[in-house]
Amino acid sequence: MAFPRFPEFKPLELSDRDTIRERLRSNPPLISELTFTNLFMWLDHYRFEWSLFQNWLMLLSRPAGGEPYFLQPVGPKPRRDAVCTALEWLRERENVSRPRIERADAEVLSEMEGTERIAFEAQREHFDYVYQAQDLIRLSGRKYHDRKNHVNRFIRKTQFAYVPFSSAHAGPCLDVIEKWCDQRECKKYPVLLAETNAVKRAIAHFDDLFIQGGVVLVEGRIEAFTLGEMLNADTAVIHAEKADPDIPGLFAVINQQFCEHQWAHVPFINREQDLGLAGLRRAKLSYNPVRFVEKHRITLESGRIPSI
Repeated sequence: MAFPRFPEFKPLELSDRDTIRERLRSNPPLISELTFTNLFMWLDHYRFEWSLFQNWLMLLSRPAGGEPYFLQPVGPKPRRDAVCTALEWLRERENVSRPRIERADAEVLSEMEGTERIAFEAQREHFDYVYQAQDLIRLSGRKYHDRKNHVNRFIRKTQFAYVPFSSAHAGPCLDVIEKWCDQRECKKYPVLLAETNAVKRAIAHFDDLFIQGGVVLVEGRIEAFTLGEMLNADTAVIHAEKADPDIPGLFAVINQQFCEHQWAHVPFINREQDLGLAGLRRAKLSYNPVRFVEKHRITLESGRIPSI
């Protein structure tokens, strides 16, 4: 396979899976965006392209109706040269007025310290929530009292079963998404509609993506599902979690069951960001994250970066 070399780019495709994954495996990410699954499932929304610049993987987004931007370069540290090259390229070749890299983690920021004409801005709505896996499994202690009660009440009153996700579950899981989407009126909110379409794409390509999943059946019917994979050596990431909103406690159950059956051996669970949605932020905070993976926007101000 001929890899695209910067400044040439190619649109991300399923056939790029092994190449992208190998790069990510060699440089384990902290942020939830940097899995092939995440890039692929959000492809219709972010329209990712990729290229190789020296030893770095460059991930470019060309969102419909917006200016192009990069995610942080993937490759050996420090990544200052790759960051500066990307920003200058956006200005000179793409005529972007304020070139930017979105969702850069704290390590990249530290590598950019002292670089002139570079500005940083925290993106709180994109901070990843990280939990101890055993906390989500056991739900022990006062801080999980309410969640534990929801799970126990569901177990006492409901005939249910948890089984691993398979492609045979796709149809019923799509029905779960549609019901969730209708109740949340997600077609009125672009971010929720984009998320719904991304989850549908992940389900359609479940076998191709080599990810893990689980479903909860209530009286023999699939009413909840979740999808995830390993992000790095000690952290799993949850890409999707949907449940019938009319069944009390079901979201708490699918979360707890997936962690218990699939991720009991993993120290940490990354449950991604809250997208600035107040209800989602309350829900994620209620599970008591042990830390956040902070993300920032890196912007090139006017003028040229010295030495680049």
